[in-house]
Amino acid sequence: MENSRKKGFWYYYKFPIILLSSIILGCIIGLIMGEKASVLKPFGDIFLNAMFTIVVPLVFVTITSAVSSMADMRRLGKILGSMLLVFVITGLIASIIMITVVNIFPPAKGVHIEMPKAEEIEPLKTSEQIVAAITVTDFTELISRKNMLPLIIFSIFFGLCVGLIGEKGQKIAEGLNILSEVFLKMVSIIMYYAPIGLGAYFAALIGTFGPELLGSYARAMVIYYPICIVYFFVAFSLYSYFAGGINGVKLYFKTIFPVAITSLATQSSVASLPVNLDAARKMGVPKDVRDIVIPIGATAHMDGSCLSAILKISFMFGIFDMPFKGIGTYLTAIIISILSGVVMSGVPGGGLIGEMLIVNLYGFPAEAFPIIATIGYLVDPPATMINVTGDSLASMMVTRIIEGKDWMKKSLTANED
Repeated sequence: MENSRKKGFWYYYKFPIILLSSIILGCIIGLIMGEKASVLKPFGDIFLNAMFTIVVPLVFVTITSAVSSMADMRRLGKILGSMLLVFVITGLIASIIMITVVNIFPPAKGVHIEMPKAEEIEPLKTSEQIVAAITVTDFTELISRKNMLPLIIFSIFFGLCVGLIGEKGQKIAEGLNILSEVFLKMVSIIMYYAPIGLGAYFAALIGTFGPELLGSYARAMVIYYPICIVYFFVAFSLYSYFAGGINGVKLYFKTIFPVAITSLATQSSVASLPVNLDAARKMGVPKDVRDIVIPIGATAHMDGSCLSAILKISFMFGIFDMPFKGIGTYLTAIIISILSGVVMSGVPGGGLIGEMLIVNLYGFPAEAFPIIATIGYLVDPPATMINVTGDSLASMMVTRIIEGKDWMKKSLTANED
């Protein structure tokens, strides 16, 4: 019995342990070598480039195959509606939590930063940014990971049209399903290189930017990092309990750590997408749900970004000696955090655009932009981890809404390989 338990633990945690060990080793190498560790960066870039290369066709085939294979278009509507509901509610909860925390522990208290000169920032034209977030001017622009949201919308539309032409579209749908399996197999092969790639990447990252993490932004980081850890274990436990009861909690945390480690190391929702899709399959999330919710979530479900947006706003209020208080201030901050997390994430350079949005809407001077952009960079690893791991959890919650509370007993992925 004891041996079976040991085998079970090693079976589920072997890869996360190897991955985490390689990252820790990379951090140690980075601290020892300092900036010289940048020579290892190409080994990390190979892994990132491989993941980024595969992600565009993977997103296209997984979404189109999921949508085109749906005989019942009402189910697609239920999935999209449930997904939007989950995205907004979890983003709202994350924003409220961070508002509470920054009022108890103001992130800019006692922080004095010399403001560097910055070029004048052009005012944001929100309507134009929204159009840019969901559309592109040419088909060739779709074949780029910088335009993920337009690609997702096109993929849904394409899959819908394949389904609408009836039997003629069946061969295309079958081909898309096979292509989806091929790309997922490619991902599983690439992941064998992950420990080397991520270890090297983290060594270069710590070697180059480690000292900056100990600078004048330390207080904000001391607030943000623990909140992300608490949110991950407490809020996600509650969400997974809603999704599948105590078994849902166990299944989620048994499966999610490779995704968490990959996203923390790569700092990219898009690069983590293939690993996240595989994790959702292991969680028992049906193919049509995970192939729609997770790719869309990679660009539009940003609990970590909502947490960081509130932190940035309150930090800037403190820097400029403005009181971060009042219902109106809180409501505006929540709207901006959800907007920067959902809409702006689909725009190339979305993080910086979200930060520019904060600077402009609150009337901060142009010199504020480098400050808020630096905070954005420092909080990016845990924010991305919360964003990515929240996507697979969202797919579980959507499945709970669509299939009912006993969905885990139905073995919805039993017919898959």
